[in-house]
Amino acid sequence: MKNINSYLIKIFFAIGSVLLFTACENDDFIPKFTLQEASEQVAFVSSFSDEYLLSSEIKNNVAERFVWTEPSFDVQTQVNYILEGSTSSDFDEADYTSGTISTTNQVVLVKDLLKLADSLDLDTDPKTTFANGDPNNVGVVYFRVKAFPGSGSGSDAIISTSETVELNITLIEDTGAGSGISVSSWGIVGSGYNNWGAFADAPFYTTSTDGVYVAYVTLLDGEIKFRENNDWTNNYGDSGADGTLDAGGDNIVVSAGTYKITLNLNDNTYTKEAYSWGVVGSGYNEWGATPDAKFFYDYTTDTFKVNVKLIDGEIKFRLNNAWDTDYGDTGADGTLDASGDNIVVTAGFYQITLDLNNLTYTMEAADAWGIVGSGYNDWGATPDFILTEVNPGIWVADGATLIDGEIKFRINEAWDTDYGDTGADGTLDAGGTNIAVTAGTYVITMDMNELTYSLGKQN
Repeated sequence: MKNINSYLIKIFFAIGSVLLFTACENDDFIPKFTLQEASEQVAFVSSFSDEYLLSSEIKNNVAERFVWTEPSFDVQTQVNYILEGSTSSDFDEADYTSGTISTTNQVVLVKDLLKLADSLDLDTDPKTTFANGDPNNVGVVYFRVKAFPGSGSGSDAIISTSETVELNITLIEDTGAGSGISVSSWGIVGSGYNNWGAFADAPFYTTSTDGVYVAYVTLLDGEIKFRENNDWTNNYGDSGADGTLDAGGDNIVVSAGTYKITLNLNDNTYTKEAYSWGVVGSGYNEWGATPDAKFFYDYTTDTFKVNVKLIDGEIKFRLNNAWDTDYGDTGADGTLDASGDNIVVTAGFYQITLDLNNLTYTMEAADAWGIVGSGYNDWGATPDFILTEVNPGIWVADGATLIDGEIKFRINEAWDTDYGDTGADGTLDAGGTNIAVTAGTYVITMDMNELTYSLGKQN
């Protein structure tokens, strides 16, 4: 029995050795498959705009989300993609590329299109044109997407390329460039504005006269001074309250209200006058039952703007919530007429712009960001506090009276789009955490270009 068992063991060992040898001999064998042309080609399914308006002030906004179909290569292999953009239809050079991605969509930002615009030598100066006289702020760029299984490289690589789409791009011309108006180095500080520097001073703007500056500011009861560069090295007060600027002088006592303050460093004087343009009417506040909707100054266009929610009715524009100075529109032609006819409006959210230099106005339907929350209106029990877009992507508000609680920002008093701050770091997060606030009056800024915000508590 021992000999038989030994003999069987030897036989099994021999068979195992043969099998092992055979297995090792075929370790380098890899099943091969041949890549086939895609039976279904990659194709865009996005709906593209007729025109894409571009500005560096909204560079981080989404210009377009490209979406495409997934082609079929009839292989069990990861399909990858590259979205390409170019200034030439034959893609001599890919001026934009997404890099290799595995998703069937890709966001292109305004700044990506701005780079393509730069390659086309487009500019924002309204006084310049191309050599042939055509506007040099408009052009066409091209996009396509490539799909491929695996890495898309090698002699047997197969690539599916979509049809090319054309995007018409337009740089928003800098209409304010010719005005010569800019933010000066001077500002307003004090208990009457920013609690002596708790946040940035209210800015003065340059004027057509060197050394003369103007500010439009809403103040609280308190005191102010004027200083340069948010610093105390150069500052002016008024010792004697006689309208004369005194270096390091006494604080200037102010009462709550909205003012136009003019600073003249040529003769060391200043003036302060009540100055607040607003919307009044049955289409807004029952002809003054509540304060008028306040306009904010836009130095880039030398105009006044307000974002406002209107109801069916009529409106006018007036100064300082009073009827001493008001404008309507006799003829409904966009011209401001002193004590003119009421302007008929329909319900909705609007941005209104007053050009007091040319006595014209525009009123366009526009989304409006507002403040909602337990810290303001019990999460929508009353209308949200509307901010105004003074420059593209820059939204401001002042005189916002908040209570202890939480707030968020949302569009058009609806929850389709809202921002909070997850992390309480001053960054706006879509659908983010509620923002805790304490009772007080605030100056508020939202920068939708950089997705940041600030809450300047005045008291």
